[in-house]
Amino acid sequence: MMKGKKILLGITGSIAAYKTAYLVRLLVKQEAEVRVIMTPAAKDFVSPLTLSTLSRNEALADMFAESTWSNHVQLGRWADVMVIAPLSCNTLSKMAQGLCDNLLLAVYLSATCPVIIAPAMDEDMWKHPSTQNNLKLLKNYGNKIIFPATGELASGLFGPGRMKEPELIVHYLESFFENKNPKDIEGKNVLITAGPTQEAIDPVRYISNHSSGKMGLAIARECKNRGANVTLVLGPVPSKENTDGMTVIHISSSDEMYDACHRHFASADITIMAAAVADYKPEMVHETKIKKTDTIPEVKLVKTKDILKSLGEIKGEHQTLVGFALETNDEKANALRKLKTKNADYIVLNSLQDGMIFGADSNKITIFTKYGDEIRFDGKPKTEVASDIINTVLKYKSTVTI
Repeated sequence: MMKGKKILLGITGSIAAYKTAYLVRLLVKQEAEVRVIMTPAAKDFVSPLTLSTLSRNEALADMFAESTWSNHVQLGRWADVMVIAPLSCNTLSKMAQGLCDNLLLAVYLSATCPVIIAPAMDEDMWKHPSTQNNLKLLKNYGNKIIFPATGELASGLFGPGRMKEPELIVHYLESFFENKNPKDIEGKNVLITAGPTQEAIDPVRYISNHSSGKMGLAIARECKNRGANVTLVLGPVPSKENTDGMTVIHISSSDEMYDACHRHFASADITIMAAAVADYKPEMVHETKIKKTDTIPEVKLVKTKDILKSLGEIKGEHQTLVGFALETNDEKANALRKLKTKNADYIVLNSLQDGMIFGADSNKITIFTKYGDEIRFDGKPKTEVASDIINTVLKYKSTVTI
C-alpha cells in the first residue's frame, strides 16, 4: 500500500520527536520514499544524521542554505502527502496564523499535497482555548488531524497530548492512501498480462527478452486498488511482487499465455496486454539438451500466436482492449498500425529511445486511441503511469457502460 508513496515528514520541537526515527524506519520498510524537514528546535530532540541515514535522504532544516532555498516550493509539489509529527503547540499556532520563519513552515504554506498533522504537547496546552481554536482553523484549511492519545506525558502528568505511536500513524497513512484510491472500476473484471515469455529450445535453453513485468504488475495493483477483480497472467519474472487479492496464472510460453487469455477473456470488461510476448519460437523443441559439437545446430523459428490480434477479433462491444507497443523507430506509425490491425481500443507506446523500459521503475508513454487521439505523458514512476493508463481508459468510456 505504501510502496512508491512520496511522504514528506515534518518534525517540530517536541519531546515526541525521538519517536520519528522509528516512524521513518517503518515507512521506509514499506518502501515509501521519505524526506524529512526539521524545525531548528527539533534538532535538540533528534539528530538530523539519524533521520538522514534512516530515510536515505538528507534531513533538511536550514531555510537559507543553498541546497534548500528552492525546496520549499519543490518539496510541497513532490510529495503525495505531508505529515507533521510531532506538531508542537508553537508550530501549530504559526501554521494557523500563516507565519513563515523556518523551512518547515515555508514548505507547509506552499504545499499542494494533502497535509496530516499529529499534535503533541502537555495536557494544559492541548486543552487551552487558543490551541483548540488553532486546530479548528487548520481543519478548516483542509488539514487532517491525528488526534493525540491519552497517557503519561513528559511533565509527569497523565492526560491527552501524547503523539500517536508510529505504528498507528503508519496505519492512518495506509487507510488514507486506500481511501484516496477511487473505486471507479469496483466489481469490474480486468484481465492483465505481464512479464516475458520463454520459448523453449531444449530443456535447458530458451528464447526470451528483458521484460521485468514491472509495468504490468503496476497496472494490476492499480486496478486492484480501484476495486476491480483482477486476473493476472504472469510470465517468468525475477522478483516476487505483491499480488494479494488477485487471481494469478503463472505461465512460461506464449502458447500458455494464449490459452490462459482465451479462457478468461469472455468475462473480462477490460483487458490490458502489457506482457512482452516473444514474436518467434523454435519450430521444434529438442527433448534432450543440445550438446556442443563441431557442428553448429540450426534453430528454425516460426511465428508465435498473435494474442492481441486474436482477442481483437472476438472482442465484444462492451469490452475494452489495450495493447502495448515497444518501438525503436517510426514509433507513431508502428503504434497506429498496431492499433488498427489488432482492433484494439488503445495502444500504449513505449520507445527504447527514452531509456525507461526494461527493469526500470519509471516509464514514459504515449497513448493512441481508436478515437484518433494521441496523449503524451512525461516520464514518471510506473505506479503513476499505471494510473494514467486507467484514467485514460475511463475518460473515454465515461459515457459507455464497461
